[in-house]
Amino acid sequence: MSAKPTVSPMMLQYLSLKQHHPDKLMFYRMGDFYELFFDDASKAAQLLDITLTSRGQYEGEPIKMAGVPFHAAEQYLAKLVKLGESVAIVEQVGEVGASKGPVERKVVRVVTPGTLTDSALLDDKDSNRIVAIAKHKKAWAVAWASLQSGEFRCQLCAADHIVHVLGRLEPAEILIADGHGLDLGVFAKITTRLHAWQVEADAGRGQILRYYQIQDLHGLGLEDEAYLPAVAAAGALLNYIQMTQSQMPQHLEALQCESHSQYIQIDAASRRNLEISQTLSGKAAPTLLSRMDVCATHMGSRLLHQWLHQPLTHKAEIVLRQQAVVALLAHYTWLQDAFKPIADIERITARIAVGSARPRDLAGLRDSLSVLAHLAWPEKCTSELLTNLQTVLPQGLAIAARLQAAILPEPAVWLRDGGVINDGFDAHLDDLRHVQNHGDEFLQALEARERERTGLSTLKVEFNRVHGFYIELSKAQAESAPSDYQRRQTLKNVERYITPELKSFEDKVLTAQDQALALEKKLFDALVLELQDALSLLQQLAKATATLDVLASLAAVAAQDGWVVPQLLDFPCIDIQQGRHPVVAAQVTQFIANDAQLDSKRRLMLLTGPNMGGKSTFMRQTALLVLLAHVGSLVPAQSARIGMVDQIFTRIGASDDLAGNRSTFMVEMSESAYILNHATEKSLVLMDEVGRGTSTFDGLALAQSIAEYLLQKNKSLTLFATHYFELTKLPERFQDAFNMHLNALEQGQDIVFLHQVQAGPASKSYGVAVAKLAGLPNKALHSAQQYLQQLEQQQREQQAQLGLFQEWEPDAQITVDEHVDTTCIPNEYLACIEALQQLQADELTPKAALDVIYQLQALLPQA
Repeated sequence: MSAKPTVSPMMLQYLSLKQHHPDKLMFYRMGDFYELFFDDASKAAQLLDITLTSRGQYEGEPIKMAGVPFHAAEQYLAKLVKLGESVAIVEQVGEVGASKGPVERKVVRVVTPGTLTDSALLDDKDSNRIVAIAKHKKAWAVAWASLQSGEFRCQLCAADHIVHVLGRLEPAEILIADGHGLDLGVFAKITTRLHAWQVEADAGRGQILRYYQIQDLHGLGLEDEAYLPAVAAAGALLNYIQMTQSQMPQHLEALQCESHSQYIQIDAASRRNLEISQTLSGKAAPTLLSRMDVCATHMGSRLLHQWLHQPLTHKAEIVLRQQAVVALLAHYTWLQDAFKPIADIERITARIAVGSARPRDLAGLRDSLSVLAHLAWPEKCTSELLTNLQTVLPQGLAIAARLQAAILPEPAVWLRDGGVINDGFDAHLDDLRHVQNHGDEFLQALEARERERTGLSTLKVEFNRVHGFYIELSKAQAESAPSDYQRRQTLKNVERYITPELKSFEDKVLTAQDQALALEKKLFDALVLELQDALSLLQQLAKATATLDVLASLAAVAAQDGWVVPQLLDFPCIDIQQGRHPVVAAQVTQFIANDAQLDSKRRLMLLTGPNMGGKSTFMRQTALLVLLAHVGSLVPAQSARIGMVDQIFTRIGASDDLAGNRSTFMVEMSESAYILNHATEKSLVLMDEVGRGTSTFDGLALAQSIAEYLLQKNKSLTLFATHYFELTKLPERFQDAFNMHLNALEQGQDIVFLHQVQAGPASKSYGVAVAKLAGLPNKALHSAQQYLQQLEQQQREQQAQLGLFQEWEPDAQITVDEHVDTTCIPNEYLACIEALQQLQADELTPKAALDVIYQLQALLPQA
């Protein structure tokens, strides 16, 4: 006899599905709930704060179980995804009772942080990219995609540059092979590990060819062997998307390989320091993005985020944006008002692509395309870019008309509830609805007709939930019932009958609702398939709308605050007159504007002044204005001339990297090393208080050497803030270095910051005065002032000594000029000089050199 199974058939089915997704939580559909079992249940109960219980046993132990309602599953999924969890969704796909075993189930999709399409699971302004990293031989590449926008790109990059690319992309999930050996820093926590064979160039090539249905990669520009790591990464992405979506969505764009020269390169540390889309404390505001984002649509907000993180280096493209913004300065209000009712076409298109679009998605798409197609543009609101974008918008009119015919003006939220397909779209559906909605008319007509035919005055046609439709006659008249009346029920005083006509109507009415719901689903699904043929056009419409929205947002900010058009130059130069910090100036009642001037003859600005005096604000302000100019935006200044920049580097502030076992000073030196190794003549460099993380002499020596390296080797346009006043002597040795300072007024122990950038070095650092503002106790302040006076007195009393950084000229020779009067030099010293002149230094061994030193000492007069 066979042993009795230890678990139920349903649990065996669960275990069979779970073995394919061991690293994911599994939502297993059972009726109106998604159930989780075993360790999944324990984990979900902790993360979601739901009840943990048990059901049955497995191998002698109770089976842990937790569940969430089907109708509320999205809110639980959203929470899990935000926590970085992936969830396999198991649905019932078979008919209940179709077999003796449990109803057939399968994994219909896997919800991961990087492959979300459901609007309820996504932040409206989040691009939600998924990234794959691959290596072929010694070369690396990054590929990324967004299922929301259809974006699909790749880029070849050095291993040490990958983290900076990730900083620009801000991915939700990263795919990488086991044993990759990369230090991904803060991005390591969002990685999904793949087997090495899943990130191979040959496998990737096959995936790409199948997806685009092409014979080779020439058309994509990826046939050369140098692109093999990019092919591997892109193929791994396609494979992962297909696995998680249980299908291959067809809306991804043609794969493009980006180059470093397309955008200004900004490393991860510099992005943080400039607070482009996130403050140093991790908040969304106040940042450059929060200041610039007055977009009317979520599509626009996402695109603006992308533009700010990807400043252009192609001058002609920047000028096109500038011209469009200028043209919209007087019309941005009109355009933003017109865009307010526009739905998120980009994400609706993504849901159409994966077949998860809902009725109100299509209704929103219909209304949005209609609005865009009928926009009446003001005559004077023209530019080359605006004209190109305007020509795209009317192309959605045919889709809008089709959806107008197909979808009710106000469809139901869920397709399963019915009330989605428009009247007149399908004749059979109209008949079914007529039966549902006009049954009373039929019954009244049937009753009148039967009374007339039979002459029976007590005849009534009625309905109840138990017996359905029936014809009722009194006992007295029942004997006269026609022969086609079939008895359905006998009561004390009446008889009830059914006729073939009434039976047919009953069958039709009772099944009409189910038939109508099934037909609506069929028609809706067919409509979604029809729209999938227009994905490319829908994406073009979404991009055009988002671009117009961003341009209007840039125009709105510029018009409201009086920003100006920056003149773009082809040579390294920053000439900003009365510039203002775009974020800080919007938060204070009075902001002090300042000039900033750097060029080939004035490359390094040494910036001194008190703490809290505004040095960091001024430096960030300069970088942000350069960034905005390369985005195509106007800038907050009286005037601006800005040369094309290839990279922006910042070394501003630092903290311990505890996870990486690096001290503050180590972080500071690592960032400085990256700048010195990568900056060029076309780069903008911001260095703030370099060397302060170590001893005074070490820090001063390093700061001086870094400044000199930037001047002599990198030749970048540099803002160099420092408290080492010794560095203010640099302009005496380097013509392209110059001093500027932030001024302040000191009254006793009080200080007033004037925030004005002026020529020359600062006279002092005002450290004690700043400490008073910080709230240091008076007793400590008094002691500090006394120590400061003692140190300054000791400095004055010390004998003059050779400057720590006096330039050493190894080729110089000590000689006695024949024209110099040597009578004033003591004979003892002349003897030393003559002995040195006779030395052949290059022929001396170390031992012989030491002997010469002793001999020279002997010639000197004894103290």
